[in-house]
Amino acid sequence: MQDIIIEIINRYGYIGVFLLITIENIFPPIPSEVILTFGGFITTFSNMNVWGVILSATLGSVLGAIVLYYLGRVLNTYRLERLFGSKFGRMLGLKKEDVRKAEKWFIKYGNMAVFLCRFVPIVRTLISIPAGISGMKLSVFLPLTTLGTLIWNTVLVYLGRLAGNAWETIAMYVNLYSMLAAASLLLAALLLGVVLIKRRFIE
Repeated sequence: MQDIIIEIINRYGYIGVFLLITIENIFPPIPSEVILTFGGFITTFSNMNVWGVILSATLGSVLGAIVLYYLGRVLNTYRLERLFGSKFGRMLGLKKEDVRKAEKWFIKYGNMAVFLCRFVPIVRTLISIPAGISGMKLSVFLPLTTLGTLIWNTVLVYLGRLAGNAWETIAMYVNLYSMLAAASLLLAALLLGVVLIKRRFIE
């Protein structure tokens, strides 16, 4: 995967960065840390510059986020309520009321969640879906998404540039951070699932 990413950036420059980051936002397993840190490194010996890479990456991030946002709008609260209220949903112990509770939570804390989650691997892309489901206004979603991704992209691109030939070391540490964050989120989700299941059976 890393070799393919490097080849695309070497061959297509800013457009390659834009396309890779757009795809990475829709399919999180693609490593953004490699794209961004190598993008920073390549500015040390090519005609590409740091802010060109950052701008390309940020535009790609925002485009990918918009795709997932509209996916959330298609899912919407009504369709989720139908799913939760179906036989399958009841078998899993789900309730339609849970959808409304989650929606109310996102309406209350959604702005902060959309911004802060841009710094958490995997979640930084997936947070766009509940934003769409909750009906967050695009005029609110876009500035928060743009600012959050701009900061994330700027940090990694500059780290790649400063590291020079050691850019892969930076990518490795960011990847380690990503794995720890993903493991923590998985554990939190499992614990939450256990709590919810216990509550359903107790009720």
